Amino acid sequence: MPPRKSVKSATSFVERHGLWSAAQAKAAAEVERAIKANKLEVVRFSFADQHGVLRGKALLASEVAGALRNGVNMTSTLLAKDTSHRSVFPVFTAGGGLGMAEMQGGADFTMIADPTTFRILPWTNKTGWLLCDIYFTNGKSVPFSTRAIYRDALSTLGKVGYDFLAGLEVEFHLFRLEDAKLAPEAATWPPQAPEVSLLTQGYQYLTESRFDMVDPAVEILRKGIEALGLPLRSVELELGPSQIEFTFRPQMGLEAADTMILFRAAVKQIARRNGYLASFMCRPALANVMSSGWHLHQSLIERKSKRNAFADPDGLSTLGRYYLGGVLAHARAAAAFTTPTVNGYKRYRPYSLAPDRAIWARDNRGVMMRLLGEAGAASTHLENRVGEPAANPYLYMASQIYSGLDGIARKLDPGASADAPYETAADLLPKSLGEAVTALRADEAFRTAFGAGFIDYYAHIKDAERERFEKEEPAQDHSTVTAWEQREYLDLF
Repeated sequence: MPPRKSVKSATSFVERHGLWSAAQAKAAAEVERAIKANKLEVVRFSFADQHGVLRGKALLASEVAGALRNGVNMTSTLLAKDTSHRSVFPVFTAGGGLGMAEMQGGADFTMIADPTTFRILPWTNKTGWLLCDIYFTNGKSVPFSTRAIYRDALSTLGKVGYDFLAGLEVEFHLFRLEDAKLAPEAATWPPQAPEVSLLTQGYQYLTESRFDMVDPAVEILRKGIEALGLPLRSVELELGPSQIEFTFRPQMGLEAADTMILFRAAVKQIARRNGYLASFMCRPALANVMSSGWHLHQSLIERKSKRNAFADPDGLSTLGRYYLGGVLAHARAAAAFTTPTVNGYKRYRPYSLAPDRAIWARDNRGVMMRLLGEAGAASTHLENRVGEPAANPYLYMASQIYSGLDGIARKLDPGASADAPYETAADLLPKSLGEAVTALRADEAFRTAFGAGFIDYYAHIKDAERERFEKEEPAQDHSTVTAWEQREYLDLF
């Protein structure tokens, strides 16, 4: 008989490194039962990369039990890529260009599923889906994991007695796909942008007749999102041609960001299977279309009392004002996370229902931070209107928490309500991605909170994206949407 394995050698990767909570271990057993009960054939293991784009592998159902506990290996070069999917670090040099032996030579890292995220995908056949966290093969957490970075921000917030409550309000474009550009000559790197047509002419904001025109397509998306169990609240017709908005009920902590990741992936996949193209690119290079935003509604909940820490008989609590002051103070640096593409800065225009400076007001759609809720109401919260729908939700939300905590620590006053938002003197938001990245590098509070290593890593990736843009579009004026942006972002996000 072969010698018996030691207990140590018999344990799984998850057990050796203590990666699951008791709730996750229990959920893993439920995942295995669900796979059998629903006769699933494939399960997708996915992680959100530095851009908030899902990457992963599809495993046969027979392999899932082992993969749940021992992980699925992926190449670390995925963490070195900009939005063109090109590696922008010298991965085959010592330390992989990042001073880390684990990143050298395209070595593997390991995806470990979070079993509590399991879903059965309603738009494809007998397929499950799991969101994963990422670790090096020695069990160390990958420092470039944006989900882990957000979890750390939530933990930091929890240590001072609060939880983060977030509601999503997301605009995007839904087009009819006319030409997917699948001829070999179109398969450049990045590939040529697909050709699309509109589903509505736009400019009839929230009219029922225009909504009914898009309803056959939107219904397909809505049913898929509902079947996933995401907390969908409303489906609305936006102002621009072929522009839609989905809103979601507030969720606590990690769930809100995970919802955004799955929502974007689901919408894009369902749309494509039905002859449409959904794009979360902020402003497509198409005549007459309008910019899309992602408004992040947020408040802090006291852990002990479960009370909204922003609510106050006078409108916004003292803690809420300090939090708001922090978000405004770090707005220029946070823009690299809230608006992480070259294209997103085409949205910051005065008198456009989009912000152009770091100010706040009560219920005013021209400001960056909008205070909502009647005085004393438990629903009192802040709405950040600065984000683009392509933002990585983990970084967007982490930036809000760290900004707010710095404001609370330093008791930053947000100033008076800016009731004339495009005339109030205040710091202007960055005019370009390059300007935002420069502000990010110089923000000492963010360098401490996110870690200097991550800030430098992220800034390097964003610089590579910007430099390619400036090389191809040297005469761009920061307002015209270019063919480069259309190729880079239309189908990626």
